[in-house]
Amino acid sequence: MKQVTTKGIVLTRVNYGEADRIITFITPDQGKITVIAKSVRKQKSKLAGGIELFSISEISYIIGKSDINTLTSSRLQTHYGNLVKELPRTQLGFEVIKLINRATEDSSDEDYFRLLDQTLQSLNDLEVDTQLTKTWFNMQLLKIAGHMPDLNNDVNGQKLEVQNSYDFHMDQMRFAQAHQEREGAFDCNHIKFLRLAAAAERPHLLQRINNATKLSDATNALVQSMLANYVRV
Repeated sequence: MKQVTTKGIVLTRVNYGEADRIITFITPDQGKITVIAKSVRKQKSKLAGGIELFSISEISYIIGKSDINTLTSSRLQTHYGNLVKELPRTQLGFEVIKLINRATEDSSDEDYFRLLDQTLQSLNDLEVDTQLTKTWFNMQLLKIAGHMPDLNNDVNGQKLEVQNSYDFHMDQMRFAQAHQEREGAFDCNHIKFLRLAAAAERPHLLQRINNATKLSDATNALVQSMLANYVRV
């Protein structure tokens, strides 16, 4: 029997039988795995402490003949406890976990694990705006999934200009200059904000932008629509 040791973040937990639990982890090197944690719901279970939500754990499991492996040990490494101190942070924490679970295959690469870990870290930091974390996460998820919008050129291949306003064409994932008789939904500030959200290594960098929360609110519907159209969420 082959045993594997890795790190994991819990994506789903489902009670099974009288005391077991079926758990899905995302890992940096084994993709997304499903294990059975036997007797984990009993009071004296040694596995219980290492399968907490909003945490990184070191886990070992025996590869099974079916799609379900057997968890043999679990040890909590990092727990993002601040995340549950504010309801919006907790809600977003559950949301990003669900999105990662839906967007990933069993063979998902390390980028998804890293994205989820960085997002939980940011939600754990009470100084980082929750809305900015959400926008950053969504843009990063689009990038990892290979569906980044073109934030430099319009639908005609022309460079986006500071003085123009734009609408967004979802089918081409590009902006189009608005007709002169009306103002477009997005201007250069919105586009610069989205560029930074895609390029920034951490969400807290977005807070350096003037009116960052307002820009996030203004672009949130667009980013959500991109995810709904192009990523399995």
